[in-house]
Amino acid sequence: MPEALAPPSPASLRACMSRFATGVTVVTYDGGDGPRGATMNSFTSVSADPPLALISVARRARCHDHLLDRPFCVNVLGAEQEALARQFAGVQGAAEPRWTLGARVPRLLNPLAWVECEPWQLYDGGDHTLVLGRVTDLGHRDGDALTYAWSRFGSAAEAADGIEHLI
Repeated sequence: MPEALAPPSPASLRACMSRFATGVTVVTYDGGDGPRGATMNSFTSVSADPPLALISVARRARCHDHLLDRPFCVNVLGAEQEALARQFAGVQGAAEPRWTLGARVPRLLNPLAWVECEPWQLYDGGDHTLVLGRVTDLGHRDGDALTYAWSRFGSAAEAADGIEHLI
């Protein structure tokens, strides 16, 4: 029987995973005393029928308990919205959020895309909770995307031809 390998350290895992470029989102919700949000890059589309999306929420995050039982909105940030990503990651004074008026769930003004969800299923993800949300509404605009790789923000230019029709 092969010898069990020791797991990698959290620092080694973060360094390795930082090589995977992701988009940047701010997940927003009603905090009871007003709109709240948290910067997250662990977000993915899961299913088209039913429409499902997944976010991974750190158990230690202040938003954790709020996102388990109430609607939320995943705001995909445009390249020009890095200051918002920093603000919702805890850098005070980085940007003053502006909100879309009349939205059912708190939503940032003018994100590159937004996906509104109702919590559908929760899964244990170690030091995170995986929140599978049923998509209830969405929208998008044109523009370059904010990215995160090598522990730094960057951007991805809007493509002239997409492959949305293939997915």
